[in-house]
Amino acid sequence: MTGSAGGVPSDVVTDGAVRDYTESYLGEDEVLASARERAEAAGAAPIGPGAGAALRFLAATVGARAVVEIGTGAGVSGLWLLRGMAPDGVLTSIDIDPEQQRGARSAFTEAGYGPSQLRLINGLALEVLPRLTDAGYDLVFLDGVRTEFPRYLEEAVRLLRPGGVVVLNDALRRERVTEPDPDETGASALRELAHQVRDDERLVSMLLPLGQGLLVATKVR
Repeated sequence: MTGSAGGVPSDVVTDGAVRDYTESYLGEDEVLASARERAEAAGAAPIGPGAGAALRFLAATVGARAVVEIGTGAGVSGLWLLRGMAPDGVLTSIDIDPEQQRGARSAFTEAGYGPSQLRLINGLALEVLPRLTDAGYDLVFLDGVRTEFPRYLEEAVRLLRPGGVVVLNDALRRERVTEPDPDETGASALRELAHQVRDDERLVSMLLPLGQGLLVATKVR
């Protein structure tokens, strides 16, 4: 066994190193980097490259042509989704902040995505989602108000076709969900939601430690 300082073998990779390598495995181009800068300047917290790569992978795996995103932000997650979707796919993205959506539209246009591929809806997710078509979507990405995630989830399951995928962002909430804190309302809501997804017989789920955590589930019935 190869030795190292502190008695830890040098061939053992630390959790932090694994996370850093995972996040940097697929780099971001100038369009994504610009969108990320706009999001951070506006006080938003866009998904990291690792979680973004997972979104692209999932969209490509299910052959997504119809995707719903709650939380447009400045377009970082939307760009990753679009890059995994079919060329004739349509991204429906819902956000209450028109400034964020304007920034996202600029990013999408810069990346070469036209109006026929985008449906940006300004409004409250819980008012918009009920108007969308049952079983009409391949993938739903949830990144809105954490305390409203349980209601988002019910809408998402309704919207998904069998075999479709729902993805919930920030599921580990900087890992605070593993340490219950009665003063952390958001973390408590996420813990309850994780149990709800796990116990839902309509879904097959898993929790991915990418970014701040992705809770992923496939609708089986």
